[in-house]
Parts: sequence; C-alpha cells; structure tokens
Amino acid sequence: MIKLQGKGVSAGIAFGTVRFLKRASAPVEKRVIDNIEAELERFENARRLACDQLDELSDKTAAKLGAENAALFEVHKMMLQDTDYTDPIIELIKTESVCAEYAVNTAGSRLALDFAEMDDEYMKARSADVYDISRRVIDVLSGADGGEGATARAIYAADDFSPSETAQMDKDKTLAMISRGGSANAHSAIFARTMAIPAIIGFGEFLSDDFAGKEAALDGGEGVLYIEPEPGVIRALKEKQQSQERERTELEGYRGKPTLTKNGRKVKLYANIGSVSDAESALAGDAEGVGLFRSEFLYLEKDDYPDEEYQFENYKKVLERMGGREVVIRTLDIGADKQAAYFKLPAEENPALGLRAIRICLTRPALFKTQLRAIYRASVFGNASIMFPMINSLSDLTRAKKIAAEVRAELAEKKIAFKDVPIGIMVETPASVIIADLLAREADFFSIGTNDLTQYTLACDRENEAIAEFCDTHHEAVLRMIRMTAQAAHNAGIWCGICGSLGGDLALTRDFLDMGIDELSVEPPSILKLRKRIAEV
Repeated sequence: MIKLQGKGVSAGIAFGTVRFLKRASAPVEKRVIDNIEAELERFENARRLACDQLDELSDKTAAKLGAENAALFEVHKMMLQDTDYTDPIIELIKTESVCAEYAVNTAGSRLALDFAEMDDEYMKARSADVYDISRRVIDVLSGADGGEGATARAIYAADDFSPSETAQMDKDKTLAMISRGGSANAHSAIFARTMAIPAIIGFGEFLSDDFAGKEAALDGGEGVLYIEPEPGVIRALKEKQQSQERERTELEGYRGKPTLTKNGRKVKLYANIGSVSDAESALAGDAEGVGLFRSEFLYLEKDDYPDEEYQFENYKKVLERMGGREVVIRTLDIGADKQAAYFKLPAEENPALGLRAIRICLTRPALFKTQLRAIYRASVFGNASIMFPMINSLSDLTRAKKIAAEVRAELAEKKIAFKDVPIGIMVETPASVIIADLLAREADFFSIGTNDLTQYTLACDRENEAIAEFCDTHHEAVLRMIRMTAQAAHNAGIWCGICGSLGGDLALTRDFLDMGIDELSVEPPSILKLRKRIAEV
C-alpha cells in the first residue's frame, strides 16, 4: 500500500481504479509559415470559434452548476477578446513567421506563468484559466476534439484539471479527481465541490503514471490517497462513509420543518443564489427564502450591459419560482474580484478599495436606474426586497434611496405596476458598523457581508493564501462588529441577518443567535445542516 498526502479541496470518500484523463491535443510544434496574413486570419477564425464554444459551454454549465459558476466561461470569452492576450500571439506570428498553434502555446504559456508567479493566491489560480483558453484555441486550430473525458467509472488523475474539463465531467462516472498541481481557489476545485465530486490536489510527482489501472481509495476531506489500500484502510473508510450517509439521512428529517431554536425562537433560514437555475437549488435545499440574489451575475454572463427587459424577466422568474418566499435582490456588485470588460473600469492598484458596488451605481445613475426599474417591475410577481451593497456612509444610502424614489415616481407616472418594497443594506465595512445606528434609521433591514467585513476589519486579502493564518474569521474584532450591527438594528426596530460565508459556520451558530441575528443566508447545501444546528441551540 502507498499512502499519499495531498490537499483536499472537495470532501467525500471514493473507491475505484485510477485512470489518467486522456487529452486529444497533439504536441505543438514550431512551424515556419509563408503567408503571414493567412495565418493571422486562421488564428482569428479559431479564436471566434473558441468564443462560440464558450457560449455553448456557458449555457450547459448554467443548467448544470448555476449561473454563478457559468459566469467563468463568459470571463474566458472576454480573455480571448482581450488585447493583452491576443496581441502577443499576433506579434509572434508577424515577427517570427510561426504557425498559430505555436504562437498561441508560447504566448499563452508566458502569460499563464506570469499569473502563476504572482503572490496573490486568487490571481495565481487564474493561470489555469489562461492555459484553458489557450488549449481550446489550439484544439480548434489542430482539429482536436478535446479528449475523451470521463468515459468509465474511475478515479480520474491529471497534472491539473482545467475549468472546462471539470464542468463537463460526467458525475456518474467520475468517482473522484486527483491531480499533481492545482489550487483550492481554482475554478476546477470550485466546480468539483459544487458537483460533490471528491477531489485532492497537490500530489506533485508523487502521483505517478504507474498508478494507472491500480485500485485506490481516498478521503477528499482529509486529502489522503491510498494506492492498493490494505483491507483495514478500506474498512475504516467505508465505516466513515456509512457514518456520513447516516448523517445525510438524519438531516433529511429536518426538511420541511420550521427553523426553530430549542426555546421556540424563529430564525429565517435563506439561501444565496445567482440565477434562475440557482433558485431551483435553493428550493431543493429547503430554503425559506433568498437572502442574497447576486444580481451581478446577470452582468457577468453578458458581453454588454443587460437591458431592462432581460433583467426584468430574470427577476420575475426567480420571484415566481420562489412562490411568495422573500427574495432579497442585491443591486449590482461589480468591481474588485468581479470584473466585466465592457464596464471599462480603470486599472486600480487595489480594486477592493476602489470603484466598486454602490460606488459604480452612484456614479453611473442611468445604469442604476435600469436595474431598479427592472426590479420594481418584477416586484409585483412575488415578495421582493432590495439591498444596496458596500454602503459606507449615510450619504451613500440617502443618495441610493433618492434614485430609487425617482424610479418609483417615473413608473407611477407611466402607470406601470410595482410594489414599494423594503430597502436594506449590506454591512461590509468597519465604517458602516460604527455608524450602524444612523444607517438603521434609513434602512429597512441589515445583512452583514462577513467576507468583506472580515477582510476590511483585519486588513487581510481573503483571496491570499499566503496570509491565511492571519485572516481569522473568528477574530474577536469581527465578532464584535457583528454584535454591534445587530444591536443597532434591533434598537431601530429592524431585522439583521448574515449573508456572508461565516453564516454557515456551525461553530458560530450559537454565538450569532446570542447576538440576536434574525436571519442566516447560506449556500443551499448547508441549509439542512444549519437547521439541525439551530434546533440544538
């Protein structure tokens, strides 16, 4: 038996035969060409076809994994249209008279290496995205079909899995995924977690080609892989697997039940979503409502600004699908780590502190009004609330509410039906916590975005793994900020929830309830676990 320790990025236990993923891409050779213009046209045609493929893949991924995950392939498409990517390829073809395949491979590899050498873990993980789009263009140029994918039930191994490969993996045949490289922040890891496929990365050269065809067992939560495992190891892992299955069965007993503490206190247990298809996941997870509808994904999935009708139809469908359950729609939260090229946002040294979220809306009121009109029009089809992100001052809130009032007045003048829905805010900065008493006079509710609140309170980039040990989500300063926000809300007679990832941290559930938190909005798979935990408090 061989035991290997990697980094678990998607929990779960699996048993099966190791099978290395076969890719059809042929080795790229350097060929000198005679007709430069024809080669440039050949590259351009391949780039366009690759963009068409990404459109199709985005649609399939949205149906399979939700719009939030599908937005990646819209980003890939934007990368293929970005001159930072295409210009070096064109320059190589022109100056060295080389074939397009070689130019794409060479220039793409250089750009991917630039990302891989960055200190920021989020940016470092984008290296895999550059390799992914480059391989796609090369496959188009060479006529390759991209490889076999998951063709048999097996534990699939590779140097690394690209996001597009992972999104297209057949869950019924992919028992688990193991790789030599990879990043916990890479989209391939995120997709594996979404599909509940156990995955372990970072084995390096210890993951030998000689393991192909051998029986293996793994624990994705612990990041451990066993090649030709001993009977005792198999027995222990199966017992753990059975225990996890019993836990899942127990959780099903909480489906359809109200979310109550031991003393009968009601807590609103909602879901975070990014699309119409995600609303289905919320219902499947037994959410009582939607505490965060990330509307920015309607923008990220488009090549240009989504118009009012497109947004209206999406909001309407979600509200109708949720059947009267509350749906809190967060207005546009573009910027920082969520970029859409057509916004033409300026390059910033620190985008997390720059032009983002409500700041964009307040400086582009026509854009803001388009979204608000769509939300208000859709509000008659369900139980909607509006939530402004990144409110940092009383001025931010009053200006945003003034624009919302103008939209309501315009709709009323045109005799277009709408509801005067509640307006709340995201509390995401120390500044908003400190003046929460003032903000509570103007807001109908608070929802604490713990991801950004932690980042800004501790001065820690939450995407940078190099400082992960300093980014303590349980830091007393963060918990005091949450308590202060809840107290300010209750003093003003409004409710206070949490929609950041900390809301699903079962170790803090009792603390949040003691603080008086009224609502928790989490990812759909966490809902039943959280309901059980609340019932124990």
